[in-house]
Amino acid sequence: MKTSPADKPSIGTPSSIVIDLSQKDAKAAGYGLRHGALSPLETLAQSISAACPTLTPFVTVPLVYTLAGNGTWLAYVFGTTAILLVAWCISRFARYSSSPGSLYSYAAMILPPWLAATAAWSLLLAYIMGIASNIGAFYYYAGVMLQNFTGHAFSPILLATIYTIPFIWMAWRDVRISARSMLVMETVSVTAVTAVMVLVLFHYGVHVDPNQLHLRGVTPGGFRQGLVLALYSFAGFEAATVLGSEARNPLKSIPRAVILTAVIGGIFFTICAYAEVLGFGMSGKNLGTSDVPMHVLANVGGVPALGFLIDFGALVSLFAGSLAGIIGSARVLLQMSHNGLAHGSLRTTHIKNASPTWATIATGLAAFIPVVILALRGTSGVDVYGWLGMLAVYGFVTSYGLVCFALPGYLRDHHGVVNAATRTIPWIACAAMFYAFVANLYPVQEGAYGKLPYVFLVYLVVILLFFAFRPRSLPSEPEES
Repeated sequence: MKTSPADKPSIGTPSSIVIDLSQKDAKAAGYGLRHGALSPLETLAQSISAACPTLTPFVTVPLVYTLAGNGTWLAYVFGTTAILLVAWCISRFARYSSSPGSLYSYAAMILPPWLAATAAWSLLLAYIMGIASNIGAFYYYAGVMLQNFTGHAFSPILLATIYTIPFIWMAWRDVRISARSMLVMETVSVTAVTAVMVLVLFHYGVHVDPNQLHLRGVTPGGFRQGLVLALYSFAGFEAATVLGSEARNPLKSIPRAVILTAVIGGIFFTICAYAEVLGFGMSGKNLGTSDVPMHVLANVGGVPALGFLIDFGALVSLFAGSLAGIIGSARVLLQMSHNGLAHGSLRTTHIKNASPTWATIATGLAAFIPVVILALRGTSGVDVYGWLGMLAVYGFVTSYGLVCFALPGYLRDHHGVVNAATRTIPWIACAAMFYAFVANLYPVQEGAYGKLPYVFLVYLVVILLFFAFRPRSLPSEPEES
């Protein structure tokens, strides 16, 4: 990890374990990863791809609409504001420190060890469940497309396997190839979606939709739940922070990537929400019940052929999101292994590829196996996406909240920074994340979604019990294979 030379914490306290690793030689500081391999644009691609923006107009916006109705665009405005506050907190950490451990490393610098462990395991679960949800979405949408073209149904497990193996291999093979591939994939898919949204707005002319402006039919309870769900679209926006050992000039490129992803994502999601509600309202169809919203909007915009292009773009975006997720999860697990929170074999990096070999394989399998189990039970790919995706959100929200909570103390104790912003912004951001989680606990939703917050809480309890009784181990040197 790199730290600002202005302040080097003392060695020997639990909260300084991560920082102490920065005082080793250059090879150890890089954790066996390829130092300075990624440009600022490639670093940005990691965050954007992890958020998987193309999937939002397909799945998340319609779900938010079923709750917030004509207030969907406003839910995204509020959601963007909350995420920008979180992004500001993360970027403050990233200006002073960089490592593969991402948010876990930030939390470990100031929080008690048990809270740092909570941040670590929450973030790891978030990345792995995010990958798993993408696998479920892929086998659903790819299965529908293939059946429409061929007339035959394809095995979900076969499709999931065909989808999973390549991104595991790419993440293991070379982080530069992965980053450049993600950049191209997301550019193509986001451009196609943006084109449809622009055509919809152009088709109806530049005017304000009175139903959306006056929030017609919106209820406070529905809007509150829709706002929480809107945060789903941003999950993973901080993923550039896992590239602390591999980004060029990480103390500048990573904070910029985090802020830019939050800003670009917020603008993109808000425009998509407004255009989709407008387009469906004018067409007389229900956005909340549509299985192919982008096809409807492409027809409204007068270019139906774009609907098929966007379908393909969504699959490409899913792949880019999974690739970003496994890069992130493997590096967090690598850092956890070095700090004694995971098995020592997971710290191994490949001597030629400079990638975490066993951590990449372990996180890939951890994402793939739950999907296979659910698929064997006949679970729809949409449900796999929704269930595991919500578990990912709880993991992200928890780690975001803990980092925001840790920031004031870190800036004050390590860098002597105390001002109005550090006294207010982190607490507002932390409260927003706390609310996002608690709002899902009560009132309890029906079905599987009502149980998921409690599943996550049980997961945290098990992890903390393991942490409390595990044998203590010291930070270790990187290993190469």
